[in-house]
Amino acid sequence: MLPPIYDPEAVAPMWQELAAVGVEPLKTPEEVDQTLRGTGTTLVIVNSVCGCAAGQARPGAMLALQHATIPDRYVTVFAGVDRDAVERARGYMAGFPPSSPSMGLFKDGKLVFMLQRTDLQQMNEQQVSGALRAAFDQHCSKPGPSVDAETYKKIRPFQACGSQIPLAGGRF
Repeated sequence: MLPPIYDPEAVAPMWQELAAVGVEPLKTPEEVDQTLRGTGTTLVIVNSVCGCAAGQARPGAMLALQHATIPDRYVTVFAGVDRDAVERARGYMAGFPPSSPSMGLFKDGKLVFMLQRTDLQQMNEQQVSGALRAAFDQHCSKPGPSVDAETYKKIRPFQACGSQIPLAGGRF
């Protein structure tokens, strides 16, 4: 098992904002396998401390999950924290170089849509949401949103510079 690079407590707000819209964290390779070997549609968010790309990716994904059509499941793995789970998820994203943040939409275990870090760095929250919503419309059938409008309005996305996140074991 690979140890975390980043302090899991320090990145907790970056998990919690996704959890607030129903995104489930996957912490082990076995959880990733169980999720992606199933049927239906699954959005996999490779979360990251990167302030630039992840700062738009997380809010964009959260907004996209308020769409009228959403995936059956929405999960996340955290780069630099749950490293084994991230490596397993990236194995399902064959044909794309490892990057974080990134997002893949799977249908019946097959990757049907991908946003890489290089895409996300050039997008704002609305563009990320728009790209995901278009993919949801094409591949998904579950009625959205993931949470009611009142709950969503109360969520405040995490805003901080990723370079300020302490490393695991108190290292900087």
